[in-house]
Parts: sequence; C-alpha cells; structure tokens
Amino acid sequence: MTRCIWALVFLLITGTASSQVLNTPAQRNTIDYSQPQRYRIGEIKVSGANFLDPNALISVTGLKVGDEITVPGEDISRAIQKLWDQGILGDVEVFVTKIEGNQIFLDFNLKERPRLSRFTFSGINKTQQDALRDKINLIRGKVVTDAVLSSTRNIVRNYYLDKGFLNVKTNIAQKPDSVLPNSVVLNIHVDKGEKVKIGEVVFEGNEAFPDKKLRRQLKKTKQKRFYNPFTASKYKRADYEEDKQKLLDFYNSEGYRDAIIVSDSVYKISEDRLGVRIKVDEGNRYYYRNITWNGNYLYDDAYLTRVLGIEKGDVYNKQELDKRLTYNPTGIDVSGLYQNDGYLFQSIDPVEVKVEGDSIDLEMRVYEGPQATINKINITGNTKTSDHVIMREIRTLPGQKYSRDDLIRTRNELAALGYFDPENIGLNPIPNQADGTVDINYSVVERPNDQISLSGGWGGPIGAVGTVGLTLNNFSTRKLFNLSEWRPLPSGDGQRLSLNVQANGKYYQSYSLSFTEPWLGGRRANALTVSLFKTVRREPGSEIDRRLNVDGGAISLGRRLRWPDDFFHMSHSLSYNRYTLRNYTLFGFGDFNNGTSNSLSFNNTIGRTSIDNPTFPRRGSQITLSLNLTPPYSLFTEKRNNYEFVEFNKWMFDASYFVNLAGDLVLNARAHFGFLGKYSPETSLGPFERFVMGGSGLGGGNFFVGTEYIGLRGYEDESVINNDEEMLKTAGGIAFNKYVFEARQLISPNPAATIYALAFMEAGNNFGSYDRYNPFKVYRSVGVGARIFMAAFGLLGFDYGWGLDDIPGVQNQKRGQFHFMIGQQLR
Repeated sequence: MTRCIWALVFLLITGTASSQVLNTPAQRNTIDYSQPQRYRIGEIKVSGANFLDPNALISVTGLKVGDEITVPGEDISRAIQKLWDQGILGDVEVFVTKIEGNQIFLDFNLKERPRLSRFTFSGINKTQQDALRDKINLIRGKVVTDAVLSSTRNIVRNYYLDKGFLNVKTNIAQKPDSVLPNSVVLNIHVDKGEKVKIGEVVFEGNEAFPDKKLRRQLKKTKQKRFYNPFTASKYKRADYEEDKQKLLDFYNSEGYRDAIIVSDSVYKISEDRLGVRIKVDEGNRYYYRNITWNGNYLYDDAYLTRVLGIEKGDVYNKQELDKRLTYNPTGIDVSGLYQNDGYLFQSIDPVEVKVEGDSIDLEMRVYEGPQATINKINITGNTKTSDHVIMREIRTLPGQKYSRDDLIRTRNELAALGYFDPENIGLNPIPNQADGTVDINYSVVERPNDQISLSGGWGGPIGAVGTVGLTLNNFSTRKLFNLSEWRPLPSGDGQRLSLNVQANGKYYQSYSLSFTEPWLGGRRANALTVSLFKTVRREPGSEIDRRLNVDGGAISLGRRLRWPDDFFHMSHSLSYNRYTLRNYTLFGFGDFNNGTSNSLSFNNTIGRTSIDNPTFPRRGSQITLSLNLTPPYSLFTEKRNNYEFVEFNKWMFDASYFVNLAGDLVLNARAHFGFLGKYSPETSLGPFERFVMGGSGLGGGNFFVGTEYIGLRGYEDESVINNDEEMLKTAGGIAFNKYVFEARQLISPNPAATIYALAFMEAGNNFGSYDRYNPFKVYRSVGVGARIFMAAFGLLGFDYGWGLDDIPGVQNQKRGQFHFMIGQQLR
C-alpha cells in the first residue's frame, strides 16, 4: 500500500477526495462508501510494529477508544498523516476488524522503516572517509528515512564542493543486514570526478579599471595560472557572493557610488575548468564639494573639518567617510573627539543635501548630547586571574567621564599581561541615556601562560647542553599557605617566578632563579624583581682543573611614568657579578687566567611601549634606551688592567615600529645600536659585557653573564665582526648596529598556537674598535620564516636566511642558514 491509498480508493469508488478504511473479509459489505456514517471507536489495535511501542503509536494518531468518527471521513486521514509525519514508517493501512452496532473496531497495520546497522564508504581514501565520518550524523539504530539519506548526500556533496570537486556524485545503496532484523547497511559510494578550477574571470562594462585590477578585489575567487601554483582557485558560491560585494565596495571607495553588477554567470569551459563573467555598470565618479556642519556647539566647523580630513575635490568614498566619522584605527576621528571628552551619546548623520553633476554636497547633522559618567565596571571570564589584577589595569573607573581612548588603552593593557587571549578581550559599553551614565562590561578568555621548557642545544666546545626551565607567569605568594588554592600551584595574582637550569655534565652548569612583583605595595605599577644566578664552566679535555665560576644577583625596580605620556616606563637595577678564574684562559687578555673579577653595575632604562598586542602587534611602537654603568675605578685608583674590578659604560638603543598594511599583514621596522665604553684612555675594556653577532642570537659557547647576543639571520652564530683579529673575534665587539624590515602575515590567531609567517630583510655589523665603526658598513641578508606562540613553551621561531655579503676571515661561508630560536627577542 502506498501513502495515499485512502485517497486512491475513495477516488475510484466515489470520485471525491475523502479517505477510507479497508474492510476485513468478514466486514467487506458492511461499510457503504457512498453513505458516510458516525461510529464510536470500540477498539484500536496496532499490528506489524515489532520495535515501536503500540501505545505510543496510538497516541500519535490522536484517536482513542470512545471517540466518534465519520467513516468514510477526515478523521482517519488525519490519523494516518500524523503517523507519516513521524518519518519512521514505510507504509500504513487501516482495517475495520468488526462493527457492532454503532461501534467500530480499527486495526492500524504498519510497516516500519529499517534502522541503520552500519555504514561504509567506497570510491574515496581512508583520510577522506575519516573526515566524512566526523561530519555525517549517522548513528547505529537510527531510522533510515528519506530525510536522513538526503542530508547525508548533501553533507558529502558540500564537503567535496568546498575542495573544488564540483562534479561530485553520491549514491547510497541499502543492503539488509543478515544479523540484525529490520536493519540495513548503507554503502555511500562517492565519485569525486575531476577537481574543477576557475579557468578565467572576465569583466564586461568596466572602463575605469582594467580587468587585472578588478580581479585583485576578488579575494577568494581567483583564476588558475601556472605562474601562481599556490592560488587555490576553487569556486565556492558563498565566497563568490562575498567577493561580488567586495568588488562593489572597491568601486564605492573610488567614488563610483552608483556602481552595480548588472549580471554575472558561471559557465563550463571544460571538465576541470569553469569561467566567471561579471558585467558591471560603473556609473559616474563623484567628488566632495561642500561640507557643512549643523548642531555642533562644542567645536566649530573649521576644527571639525580639519579632524575629518576631507577636502573639496576629494573622491567620494563612503567607507572612508564612515571611518573618519566613527572609528579610525590609525588616527583621530570626529566621534572619538567627542567620546574622549565623555560625549558617548553623540551621533553624526552625514546627509547628501545636493548632488549636481559629479559633485556632492554633505551636511553633517550633529547631536552632541550630555556627557556620560561611568557607573559600574563588570568583569567576566577570569576563572584564574584575581579581579584586583584586572582592576588595577583598568583606566575606566566609576565616577569618571567616559573616554573611548581609555577603553581601548585598557584592552591593550589587559592584552599585555599575557594572561588572556588578546583576540578575545571584549569591551561592551552599556549606555543609559536616561540618567547619563554608562556601565562597561569587560570579558576575557583565560589562556595558559605558565611555561615548562625541556630543550637541548650545542654549546660550542663544551658540546651538547640541556635546559630545564619552569616559569610561572601568574603566580601568587598570597595563596601559598592556602592549600585549596593549589591548582596545581597557587596562581592568579600576576607575580612571576622563574627557575632555569642548564647543564651538560661537569663541563657546564648554570642555575638561575628570579621573582617579580609587578605592583609593589598594590597601589602603583612599581615592579620589583630579584634574581640570583650561578654558572660553572670547565675547559673540556684538560688534565688541569680549568674553570670559570660566575656568581651574582640583581635587584631592580620599574615604574610607569605619566610624562611625557603614560606609555613611558623607567626601571633601575643594581647587579653584582663575581667572576672566579682558575687556570682558565681568556684569549686576548694576556695572563689573566687566575683571579677574581668583580662587576658592580647600575642600569637605568627608559622606554615607551604602545603596541596593541604582545603576541602579534598590528600597530604601535617600542622604544628603549638603557645605560649600564660601573663605578669609574680607574679615575680614583692607580690599578690598571688587572680586571679585579670591572669597569665599563654600556649604551643600548632599540626601536621597533609596527604598521598595519592590510588585514592581518603587518610591517615591522626595527633599529638596534649598542656601544661599550671606558672611563679612562689608559685602561682597556675587559672580556665581559661584549657584543656577539650572528645567527639566531641565542648565544653559543661563551656563556658570559652580560654578553649581548645579537642575531643576524643568514650568517653563522657569532661570526659577524668587522675585524679578522682572532682575539677580537673571541672576545666580541664593543659597538654594533642592526636594521630590520619584516613583513608579517597572521595565519592562526588561536591562543593555543598563534602562528604567523614572515619575510625579512636585515643588515648589521659588529665592530671591535671605534676606529673601524661605520653605521653604513653592514652585512645584509634576506629570508623567510615563521613564528609559533604556544602558551606552554613561549615563542618558537624558524627562519631560513640568505647572507648576501662575505665576512672577512670567515672560511667556508654558507649562503643559506637555517635558524631555530626560542623566546621573544627584540634584537
């Protein structure tokens, strides 16, 4: 019996469209189909249902014993339709088992749809099968309906359409399972066909711009060309629709505000190529003429026009106009002018008051409104970090006037902490215009920031060096004695505890421990850092005990400044290093191989940081100037060059600037300088605190505390120096300069593994004397690389650099160098 059996039976007998029931043989002459009668249901039975609950099925029909129904009539039709709507039945028949007086006895004879036993794939490889299994919602025991089969076909088809297989065909075959009754095995056969690429993208009607320029506006709809093998060139309808809007946005940005797409088509070129044709009507190009202001009282027309930055005769650009009115990430905008002074409720409505020829007159209708006062601050999402750690970074406090700059600055400060995903810091002002207040909701997403490092490397003559490190970036000493806060260690107060051990057996061991309290006293951002370290190095292969011990510690205090602006910071540190030599040779420094050197130095650093994201900055800058001084012993003592007391003055300057070129493409320009000086011309600079350049900049075989390792990709580690004298090569330089241009493209913003690719050009040099110093004499290199930031390990870097110049005195130089680095380095 088919689904419409009742309609067919009734049409054959009566010619009308009402439903009927079937008589059993004993009742065949009881029901007169031409004379509908009223009956009371005496019994309802369900037959043929082996796996479904009969009572539940009767409930679905909406009929029950005692109900009055008309036979033939609509009551039975509605009951059948309700059963069909469940999608679990393959056939429904209704029999009248008997009639007693006005009572009718019904039997719903059902045929259940089969259930899924399992499913298999054919025609595709295992990798694709596994991918589809995760997408297809087929569960054992599920009823196999037409909707299930259709949904499965669509999922498979869409999966391959996204991969460019536009001719994919899917066939699903059902085979009864020999083990499970009323169950089937589905075989999903996939014929991918040839992968289809976009062979050509052509335009019609364009006169202002050539096809080549218009194709560049289509970001995901690209034509396949042999000289660009990395272009995907897949056709996806959703991406194509987005690209058409991007095309119109481009026309609008160039003044063609009336541009439209008249028609577009996708056509077949061959079995593996299709073409895209887009016909445009560009319309006229428009220009700004007169811009007037209405409703502004706080600022005059001339000032607002200067802030807007649009002059008469400029090309009409609605997107740029909106950006300069509402939010300009690279500069001031008119709304920001008002909102930074508390006028949160202001609005500016640009109205085209006149369009004449190719010129447009605008009237800026301004509503300034009252100033808004901050009412409440709410923080959500911080499951680990304490509220007070976040609150001390917030610059929008209750009772203050609202300021958009303060809101954005708060976001940058929270991102700089490193405790939260910088891409998911939410800022949500909730204005209440009735009382002139605003509530601000900050939302954060915690990310792991403690780091464990297990690594190995090559330490020059001493051989392999292993490193074990633990850094707790959000530690809490306040919770140390509260065992319930150990999860697994006390955390959440923003303190930093770091322990690091390096060793390769008896030839080299290094230990360091440091602790930082970023808000000493809890009222201001005064960062106190205390560190201790010890290094022991022995010369390998010597029967005599030749060793160098370095012991020391440092204490520093850093604070934020309010002048010249509050992006500045300053730190002061006092450090002591004790170098103990026992039969240890420092090449180039005569018989200084036994004894003790003491280095007491004071470091002062001033800097300015305004980057928007510590992991992947898109805009802002970092500038640092530091001066490291020891007491000038040579000026008030007669001791000369015995290195008992190390003396020097070291000057370092680093500058880094970020500019967002487009989307997630960022240009980073850097410059670095370093100079090591002495107080008296009668003394010589010792072997400590030197500059070593080349390679990844991670340090190699010297391991002197205070030595500055500067990377120069494309060259071997520690190989760059502007002198071929062996002693200067070994000790290091006393002046260096380095310049870098780096283009960065964000690939994955995922906080668990932030990834970006880069291409670089850099140049630098290291000098052993000031007589040879020349900031324009540099060794150049180019290359590509990638950075991966993982919370548990920090920043991992991979670079391949190509040195463009020969270094004097370095034999067998390799042009191509692969570099691996761990940790964020400015130089």
